[in-house]
Amino acid sequence: MSGLTVEGLVKRFGSTVAVDGVSLAVADGEVVALLGPSGCGKSTLLRLIAGLEAPDAGRVLVDGHDVTALAPAERDVAMVFQSYALYPHMTVEGNVAVPLRLRKVGGDEVRRRVAETAELLGIGHLLQRRPRQLSGGQRQRVALARAIVRQPRLFLLDEPLSNLDALLRERTRRELKLLFARLGTTVVYVTHDQAEAMTLAQRVAVLRDGRIEQVGPPQEIYRRPASRFVAGFVGSPGMNLLEARAAEGRLWLSAGGQPVAGLPAPRGLEDGGVTVGLRPEDLRLARAGGGAHDGRGVEGREGEAAPPVHVAARVVVAESYGSHSVVTVALDGDGTPGPRLQVVTEPGDWRRGEAVSLAVPVERLHLFDAGDGRRLEIADLGG
Repeated sequence: MSGLTVEGLVKRFGSTVAVDGVSLAVADGEVVALLGPSGCGKSTLLRLIAGLEAPDAGRVLVDGHDVTALAPAERDVAMVFQSYALYPHMTVEGNVAVPLRLRKVGGDEVRRRVAETAELLGIGHLLQRRPRQLSGGQRQRVALARAIVRQPRLFLLDEPLSNLDALLRERTRRELKLLFARLGTTVVYVTHDQAEAMTLAQRVAVLRDGRIEQVGPPQEIYRRPASRFVAGFVGSPGMNLLEARAAEGRLWLSAGGQPVAGLPAPRGLEDGGVTVGLRPEDLRLARAGGGAHDGRGVEGREGEAAPPVHVAARVVVAESYGSHSVVTVALDGDGTPGPRLQVVTEPGDWRRGEAVSLAVPVERLHLFDAGDGRRLEIADLGG
């Protein structure tokens, strides 16, 4: 097993820059997820690491050795693709053994390592079946076994669970986390699914337009997003992002050009435009004139710095997930529909058009520059 370092990687396809000066270090035994929307460059970055693409600039180092000019087979890395790419005429045993036979490993050693790897992944009873006789989850485990049996220095996985249904994907995700822990291997895992990235990886690198927006542990990415893009992309539902104007110590949200809600602004914030971010689970919803419904809100949390600000709103749509509901509300601007926010709350019979009160915890506001979208830290604001 080995660590990985990429330095200033650039890859262009004609006039399109797919990877734009990416640098990243992955420690020996660490699991790092490359997370981002389609077209952000994460799969191209993985292919550059594997040697399937040649960079226009930059270097790839495995265990401190520059492998940029080496062919894929010489890098001693294993890659698992989105498609299983199994040989249909071979048994599971034959498919798993392919990389060993290509390396001229002896027959007894091949059988031993295939059996051990199959047992590790729970497919030992499937060794004599062919791919057409397997389920999607079983085929994915065969593809993983084929990579693991090589005992490579580095594992690269490119959206390996995207072809599975939701329930199977969730179960396989748990199995992968246990597998990574048992192997203690270095893994770079590409996904557009934030649940996979947040649950599987020790660190997450969020990509946008070929560049890394933020790298850090999952909870740091979630709690302190470095940019408006990361804030909106990470979280389910994503963070509510509202345009506001700072004036005279208040942050004003508006509807139809008229201010409808004023929130306390941090000390030192200059007057002007700013983006306000609020996590749906940090908000609290109450029926107008009734009690709060707050399965995941802020009421009762320790360390609450100030009472929440209450804002009038109306229900736009409610989605029930059984254990909770996601309610979209519009701030009420005297009949003018205001900005919309999503709220995670207890299940309930929320009716379209119903008047509600929205409690906003001011100490949980996230602020972003209205221009470049970068996070505004409290220290930067003199607070």
